[in-house]
Amino acid sequence: MTMIFGVPLAVLSGQLLIGFINGAFYALLSLGLAIIFGLLKIINFAHGAMYMLGALLTVVLFNTFGVNYWVALFMAPLLVGVFGVMIEYFLLRRIAGQDHIYSLLLTFGVALIIQGVLTNIYGVSGLRYAMPDMFKGGFKLDFMFLPYYRAWVIVVALLVCFGTWFMIEKTKLGAYLRAGTEDSQLMQGFGINVPLLVSLTYGFGVALAAFAGVLAAPIYSVTPTMGANTLIVVFAVVVIGGMGSIGGAIITGIMMGVIEGLTKTFYPPASSAVIFLVMVVVLMFRPSGLFGKEA
Repeated sequence: MTMIFGVPLAVLSGQLLIGFINGAFYALLSLGLAIIFGLLKIINFAHGAMYMLGALLTVVLFNTFGVNYWVALFMAPLLVGVFGVMIEYFLLRRIAGQDHIYSLLLTFGVALIIQGVLTNIYGVSGLRYAMPDMFKGGFKLDFMFLPYYRAWVIVVALLVCFGTWFMIEKTKLGAYLRAGTEDSQLMQGFGINVPLLVSLTYGFGVALAAFAGVLAAPIYSVTPTMGANTLIVVFAVVVIGGMGSIGGAIITGIMMGVIEGLTKTFYPPASSAVIFLVMVVVLMFRPSGLFGKEA
């Protein structure tokens, strides 16, 4: 049996796979947070609730309407994105331009309401979503077994992250988004509907969280509290990468997932705290984050 630093290669490979999967989710969730904060300057504490809504909608759409996984993969993020647009239009727009603490408190309240209502309806025991038939089984590699669905999650998450980064940083639409949030009056003078742009940006950011929720539904137990358990870790990832840094959110999310997986292999007791330890160290030496811009 091949050993690496006293750990069997199969065990190390398995933990690295789990790390990459967690990193893919961290990257998607961090990306949505980074977009919302970087472009809109909103600290979105409802982000975990949107992740949970994506997963829960996947289960409900299947159980109630017979909607399959592929339809849910597009429908659930769309529905949550529309819900996000409504939150921005009816709530967040009322405090636009105020201190960040107002958006934090408001979105935190929204998250508590969503979680409380859904807990009363579905309880906390957890719902299961069956693995799609086409993803059952996996690749038999020399050193590990790679399930098809885990490979799919990693690939599609990376594709969505890269596509989002390219759209925001390299396209005309992304330029409009950045310019509209930097100087809204100038962009309105050019005929750009900046309020609509802001609503759609917030909706897109939470749709990314819902997309991660759909991907998570066949892997994890779906509960109304699953978003709250993930949110704090994702915020730590965003802080490490740099608040508002789109590329930093993606890279740091994957990197923290791998570090967490390695920690579970070599020193399991520290696995739940290693990301926060990294955050503390980074903030001590680079308060703006690894990829953030110095003030």
